[in-house]
Amino acid sequence: MNGTIRSRRRALIRDRVRADGFVRASVLAEEFGVSVMTIHRDLDALQAQGWLARVRGGATSVPSETFHGDIAQRRTTMAQAKRALARAALERVRPGDTVMLDESTTCLHLAERLVERAPLTVITYFQPVVTMLAGVPGVTLIALGGEYFPAYDAFLGLYTAEGVAKIRADTLFMSTTAVAANRCYHHSQATVQVKRAMLASASRSVLMVDHTKFTRDGLYALAPLADFDLVLADDGLPVAEQRRVRDSGATLRVVATR
Repeated sequence: MNGTIRSRRRALIRDRVRADGFVRASVLAEEFGVSVMTIHRDLDALQAQGWLARVRGGATSVPSETFHGDIAQRRTTMAQAKRALARAALERVRPGDTVMLDESTTCLHLAERLVERAPLTVITYFQPVVTMLAGVPGVTLIALGGEYFPAYDAFLGLYTAEGVAKIRADTLFMSTTAVAANRCYHHSQATVQVKRAMLASASRSVLMVDHTKFTRDGLYALAPLADFDLVLADDGLPVAEQRRVRDSGATLRVVATR
């Protein structure tokens, strides 16, 4: 019973922060008749699932330098740049390839066009890609399971990473939350765990990042840019930043968005 009450309370908090953009822990504690410490535990759990970001006194769902929003918010952010990156990435796919896609919305744009390179095999743990490609002629789909994270609409964590380690792909396509000092970061440890496994299981790797990722911070280090065979960025990336990326040893291609 206590677990059911807790789950219902957290669902209500999640909906509140998405609707209002910010919630205050003390107000929630009074409203739900629980301690502030209980609310802090609720907010910690929701942050771990990717629904919100903890801030002083409460939590926010507003995308920022350290929080990129849930799946619904990310679908509408930098869409033109993401489509351009997906077009460039498609050039790296050949018929007969086995490709891995992460849970990024940039990869969702790529998935929309993969049928143009059929036949091929697609490996993913991202539910929207699974739904999109299930039953598509010429596409062999391998869907990886694990712990489901609703905010990402994806399966993440240890079991997903173990599944990735048992397979091999020709090319990995992925994105990241933030790029700082020529290194990729993400604020979800469960996501980093899976992405690292994917990097180890692919013969080639392509990172797709719009220029706003270079203005953000993340908690968990993922990999240096130089670890990827190719970095695709849109033409909104400042020339000075382009130079820093190339000086780090990474291969960068700047993609026109128009």
